[in-house]
Amino acid sequence: MPRRGLPLQGRVRWLLLGLFLVLVLLLFAYLLECTPPSDVNLVLPGLAGEPYGKEYYQAMLQEQEERHLSRATSLKRQIAQLKQELQDMSEKLKVLQDRKEIPGVPGLVETKDQEPGDLLDFLHSQIDKAEVNTGARLPSEYALVPFESFTSTKVYQLEMGLTRHPEEKPVRKDRRDELVEAIEAALDVINNPDEEDGQDDDVPIPRQTYTEAHFTEGLYRTERDKGTLYELFFAKEDSNNFRHVTLFRPFGPLMKVRSTSVDTSGIVLNIIVPLAGRTETFSQFLQNFRDVCIQHDGQVHLTVVYFGQEGLQDVRDSLEKLAREESFSNYTLIPVDEEFSRGRGLDIGAHAWRMGDVLMFFCDVDIYFTLEFLNTCRLHSAPNKKVFYPVVFSLYNPAVVYGNLELAPPIELQLIHKKDAGFWRDFGFGMTCQYRSDFLNIGGFDLEVKGWGVEDVHLYRKYLRSDLIVMRTPVSGLFHSWHEKQCADELTPEQYRMCIQSKAMNEASHSHLGMLVFREEIESHLRKQAFKTQDKSED
Repeated sequence: MPRRGLPLQGRVRWLLLGLFLVLVLLLFAYLLECTPPSDVNLVLPGLAGEPYGKEYYQAMLQEQEERHLSRATSLKRQIAQLKQELQDMSEKLKVLQDRKEIPGVPGLVETKDQEPGDLLDFLHSQIDKAEVNTGARLPSEYALVPFESFTSTKVYQLEMGLTRHPEEKPVRKDRRDELVEAIEAALDVINNPDEEDGQDDDVPIPRQTYTEAHFTEGLYRTERDKGTLYELFFAKEDSNNFRHVTLFRPFGPLMKVRSTSVDTSGIVLNIIVPLAGRTETFSQFLQNFRDVCIQHDGQVHLTVVYFGQEGLQDVRDSLEKLAREESFSNYTLIPVDEEFSRGRGLDIGAHAWRMGDVLMFFCDVDIYFTLEFLNTCRLHSAPNKKVFYPVVFSLYNPAVVYGNLELAPPIELQLIHKKDAGFWRDFGFGMTCQYRSDFLNIGGFDLEVKGWGVEDVHLYRKYLRSDLIVMRTPVSGLFHSWHEKQCADELTPEQYRMCIQSKAMNEASHSHLGMLVFREEIESHLRKQAFKTQDKSED
């Protein structure tokens, strides 16, 4: 009996040992599966240099996919909330419109397009009108609103004026933010696609992650009655497969912000003119001042700050003659025995006023203004609120513009807005309407600046960096007459560059300058044509 028990006991021991080893292996496997790695770059313990296996990366991909699905669900929930908020706002807007639409009392501007039953429907109707899906029939080539193109660092624009370039970085912060926002929105659309994305082309869109580095180019255009349309393109490096995203920022219906009454009859305008020499031009200025300010407006004071002694008596005589003939006494002549400085002269004129606050117009002697401009100056300026910087229409050299005539027409007939007659002086900030209190509070001109040009820009920048509103627009009733410019050697390099730039821009239009440059070639052609005509007549 004992001998039979020995083999049985041996088998039991081996069986228990086997079970123990199986339990150890199971425990080891459990520890491997349940212990999280401290670094994704680590390798499995015991297998030096061997990377994670296929199961690990599948688990990581599954985890990321679950995370993206969770984010997509969250975004869809937020979108649904926003849609509900838009719906609520639309209903509130409709209620406000119904309350305001009382017979005889105007409410919001009424048009068919501005009364959608649902705000979302209205926004979608704006997309339809913006030629996103189909084109619009236009009467001519001039009716098309062109796009402007851009990359992540540059904007290529058609409307340049005289200060912007065909290719430039977006300088204004709101423009930069606008384009960056469009790129980021497009990336969100690509990286988190909806179910309907790609259905129009019946081409399945592979799920890939794009970044700003994959942005290749974009187009945008703004139509004032519709909104801004963006076309953005993305591509992986060395790939011909592009992702195209179309975005639209619709404009909403017109809404009344405020309605006020402005009485300009009691607003006195102090026109301040710094002057040195140029007495003949000053006589022409006084004639314009007589016609507009004295005979029609009647609410203007003239302050002349004259530098130097030469010509001072002529200026004094002209003012006294005007006073006698028109019974006009609202003027001040301030002689200054100093070197001419425009900023210094305007500063003296501003401080010379002793009757409280007043609206000032900083003016040059070669400026022509109309009666309408005086009211424009008053309407767009408000103390402690806004200053007005009109863009002047600068006339070209009449000897070039009217070179085909024996004599140039009178200055009154030259005051026209035509491409070959002049240009909008959008790089000049010398003509401005602002209240004396604002000028003093902002610190006035930099009186360290001598000579031409820079002090105007410094003052303009001060207002841009303040809380005041800066009104900047071209005005039809303000003209800068041509006169020959002399850029002095004493100017700083920056002042001299600005002076030369102004001198070149002020001479003639591109077409007239081209005629001057190629004059010899044109005259040679005319002589050849005359010679051929003469030969034919002799034959």
